[in-house]
Amino acid sequence: MIGRFLAVFEPFILMLLGTVVLASLLPARGEMATIVGYAADIGIVLLFFLHGAKLSRDAIWAGLRNWKLHLAVLAITFVAFPLFGLGLTALPFVTGPLAAGLLFLTLLPSTVQSSIAFTAIARGNVAAAVCSASFSNLLGILVTPALVALLMNTSGSGGISIESIEAIVLQLLVPFVAGHLLRPWIGAWVTRNKSLLTVVDRGSILLVVYSAFGAAVVEGLWTKLSLGDLILIGLLCAALLAFVLGLTFAVARLMKLPREDAIVLQFCGSKKSLASGVPMAGVLFPPAQVGVILLPVMLFHQLQLIACAVIARRYAESAPRDIASD
Repeated sequence: MIGRFLAVFEPFILMLLGTVVLASLLPARGEMATIVGYAADIGIVLLFFLHGAKLSRDAIWAGLRNWKLHLAVLAITFVAFPLFGLGLTALPFVTGPLAAGLLFLTLLPSTVQSSIAFTAIARGNVAAAVCSASFSNLLGILVTPALVALLMNTSGSGGISIESIEAIVLQLLVPFVAGHLLRPWIGAWVTRNKSLLTVVDRGSILLVVYSAFGAAVVEGLWTKLSLGDLILIGLLCAALLAFVLGLTFAVARLMKLPREDAIVLQFCGSKKSLASGVPMAGVLFPPAQVGVILLPVMLFHQLQLIACAVIARRYAESAPRDIASD
């Protein structure tokens, strides 16, 4: 059990923590901060371009056949989660940037890689997981900014401007659509070079995190946050994850989903994407706010990996023999 727990802390998590430490000790300032910001923007554009090229149209059409499952995943991701977020921000001890970070966390799409990986480990419907996770991320490019504009304005946590909307279109949507339209010519190359996508994916996240936390540190991030604030965020993220995992289990039972689809609902419906959240936060919020807003996203990401690794292993151990032997 201890080995499985430690295995969840993959090298990327250590790199992410190292980036936060580096940004805290040596934040980019002045002209260097501008250069780092431009590099992060380029990384975001390239990331969404490659994700667009990776998305198969066959997967889109195939996913439409299991529409009840996918609607359930999307409802939990973009309806139930935001309602929970509003509930958390209504608590009297959750205020300011921390409230904004928790609410932003609940507005993000589901993960792709880990949702599919955990579904495979649990002997679930991998094809359906690919479709659900892909749909969630595709819709998230538009739905998440729309929810930010709607809910974070009304909650008093901030909002997005016309400039932010233009940045969303130019940095996220246009590259994604361009990559998808070019898939007939570059799709095979992207598939053969999955390691390149991984490097761009993780590299862009690390760049945005360094830029965001550096700007926040310059503005006095660690003088505004206490250890108690960090513990509070961790506890709220853990409570949110536990509640959603229970909800996805209950909804699957209520819908009488087969075991393989119930697994998809639990893993795709309970996760939030760090890979989407980091670049979106960099586009949607002022640099000085991004570091604080990303703290709940980073903590929730690690907690969901730990919890889902344990759950997936238990599903695998309890799988019927004919499924477990596949």
